[in-house]
Parts: sequence; structure tokens; C-alpha cells
Amino acid sequence: MSSIITLTNDNFTQEVINTDKPVLVDFWASWCGPCRMLSPIIDEISAETEKIKFCKLNVDEQLELAQRYMVSSIPTLILFENGEPVRTSVGVRPKSELLEFLNLK
Repeated sequence: MSSIITLTNDNFTQEVINTDKPVLVDFWASWCGPCRMLSPIIDEISAETEKIKFCKLNVDEQLELAQRYMVSSIPTLILFENGEPVRTSVGVRPKSELLEFLNLK
């Protein structure tokens, strides 16, 4: 079971850019209702696979990183491979769609 890593400016490069497996970054905020709906789905998927590293980034606390990846709506999921963003999903999606987005289906 993988745990979800909280991202900050200090650990972003280490956890997302310099890692050997795909990384899903969940850009969220505590006041965002859809983010709270999506969070348990992400938690469930993270408990089911070791193929992907799961991270959360609070856009209110890490505004610079959110701006760097042009996150304008939340929740936004960005899948990184080899340190580069390869796919983006905006809004709440059912688990089946997220599994497809992550190539786990």
C-alpha cells in the first residue's frame, strides 16, 4: 500500500521530477468541494497499486507550483513521467475513468 505524499516547494523536485516511476499530482484546496469528493477515490487507487507514486499539492499553500503547471481549476490531476507532465485531468472523475487515465485498466 502506497502512502500519499504532500508536496511542497522543498520536496517537489525530489518526489516528482527525480523519480523513476510515474507520479500523479493532485492539485487541490481544502475549501474545494469537488476536491473533497475526488480525494477518497485517489486514496483508494493509491492503496491498490504500487506502479504510480501519488502526491497531493495544496494550491493555496504552494501557489508558485500550481502556477508553474498552469493549474487554473481544481481539482486538477497531472500525471508525470520522467519528470514531465504527460496527461492532465480537470474535475471529479469516477474511479473507472481515473484508472483509464492512469493506464491501470
